[in-house]
Amino acid sequence: MFLGQHHFRVAVEQLTDCPFNVHNEDLYENIEWLDNTKSKPTKAEVEAKLSEVIAAWEANKYQRDRLREYPDWGTQLDYIYHNGIDKWKTDIVDPVKKKYPKP
Repeated sequence: MFLGQHHFRVAVEQLTDCPFNVHNEDLYENIEWLDNTKSKPTKAEVEAKLSEVIAAWEANKYQRDRLREYPDWGTQLDYIYHNGIDKWKTDIVDPVKKKYPKP
């Protein structure tokens, strides 16, 4: 599943509890609604929610960048054990936060 497909599906899921499938491209017209008794969002509602989902994803890029930069948890815990919390913060956490600041 491509990232765009994920965003599209998340947008639709946030708008309805109606089960669905999407065939071919992620377009509103390709949604197959699996329960006709539940309410379904309009195309405009899906497009608006999709814009929100993408904006939230882009706004949190710094978090994904930081996650890739930090060492694994085991390494960090070992560092804390041998050097203490303050040294861990100044040597590991602070440089990553400085490299990828919050917007």
